[in-house]
Amino acid sequence: MKKVLLLIVLVSLVLISCGNYKQSRSEKDTVAVTTDSLRSKSGYSNVNGLKMYYEIYGAEHPGKPLVLIHGGGSTIQSTIGRVIPMFARHRKLIAVELQAHGRTSDRNTDLSFQRDADDVVTLLGNLHVDKADFFGFSNGGTTALQIAIRHPEIVNKIIAASALCKRNGVPSWFWGFMKKQRLENMPDQLKEAYLKVSLDTAGLRVMHDKDVKRMLDFKNIPDEQLKAIKAPTLIIIGDRDLITPEHAIGMHRLIANSELAIIPGGHGEYIGEITTLKPGYKESDFVAVPLIENFLDKKEPPTTGD
Repeated sequence: MKKVLLLIVLVSLVLISCGNYKQSRSEKDTVAVTTDSLRSKSGYSNVNGLKMYYEIYGAEHPGKPLVLIHGGGSTIQSTIGRVIPMFARHRKLIAVELQAHGRTSDRNTDLSFQRDADDVVTLLGNLHVDKADFFGFSNGGTTALQIAIRHPEIVNKIIAASALCKRNGVPSWFWGFMKKQRLENMPDQLKEAYLKVSLDTAGLRVMHDKDVKRMLDFKNIPDEQLKAIKAPTLIIIGDRDLITPEHAIGMHRLIANSELAIIPGGHGEYIGEITTLKPGYKESDFVAVPLIENFLDKKEPPTTGD
């Protein structure tokens, strides 16, 4: 049976789930650990005409890696920098930066979720990874869905966090808002995160403009493609997300082997996306992490024939 996890303001359950992370809470609660101090390896790989940047954490952990895919207009650190130390305690991580984002180069093509999916899979081939779990946030979540659609052979499990697959999955005002977007309106936190890893101010505008164009050109993922996803899938949104609950429920109904979690917070607040951070934030604020850990650790029942 499909399972709908409605985790609305269930703080006590969240704190219980976070029990595995209560190592030296007085030190850990402020998330003082930096991704730089944990990184096992970072580098570039030649991927379909790109110099694609990646980072590896927790290389000592056995098993399938978890591939982390950032959101639009973002870098590894601006989307998932707060939760990498939490995930890296238990598993190997491969974090990527997509075309024109952060430290990855651009090419003479528009951005495409399908091309991003192919780029991630090519990178994993270069790193000799033949099977992985995938976590994608926002645009990265849509990319993760495209990986499951286009490259099912490499997918173990998918976490699609605040991912869009239908144009009606966001409020109608969103599309008019996107038409008016200019670099000057981009959140300062995202501009600063880009310029922290790349001094190419022209590249900042390229990333912004290509991201906006991709969203304006966005086309629905056909129902048949979503129905074809066989990998266990966890769909996450916040209860104050840009993505509507109706959209998440519709996606859940189309993907047969899926679970749905609606959890406290806005768009990315549940993982500490940089524009959502509040002063004095703590690890326990990032309520999606124990949920994702439990989903990834859960043993799937063996499949049987008719």
